[in-house]
Amino acid sequence: MKRAREGGFALIVSILANLILLAVGIVAFNLATQDLRISTRIVGEKKAMSAAEAATHWVMLHFDPANPGAVVKSGRLLAELGGGLEPRSRVSISRPVPPVAGPLQVVGPAGYDMGSTPWVLLRYDTTITGRNDDHRSSVTVDVGLGYGPVVAEGYR
Repeated sequence: MKRAREGGFALIVSILANLILLAVGIVAFNLATQDLRISTRIVGEKKAMSAAEAATHWVMLHFDPANPGAVVKSGRLLAELGGGLEPRSRVSISRPVPPVAGPLQVVGPAGYDMGSTPWVLLRYDTTITGRNDDHRSSVTVDVGLGYGPVVAEGYR
């Protein structure tokens, strides 16, 4: 009687089949977690952009050209700017300065021309950064402010 010598062929085939299944499982796991990572990043960027937008509105309400440093914030909690804002977001606001390029003032909107007194808007530039601590995301926005209307003769 001849004895069939398989020499461990079934063991090698089963190990190869398990490796193929393991590779397919790893690929599926990476695809699933990649979607989660992308979704988390998008949520974080939206929260950071929301923080930057809220800080922009705050600057527009509180900016005074006589004291431009009053609106400067560095890594402050967004909730400090107003109640009900995202408690885990932070904002940084640089000092508003007159623009380096372009005019220092622009003609005010229609309706501000009162007789012979021309009115203008004074231009300022600042940078606002919104950051969300939960998602480690950050958004930086360059903002141009128009302060006014002010009488044009006093600012020429």
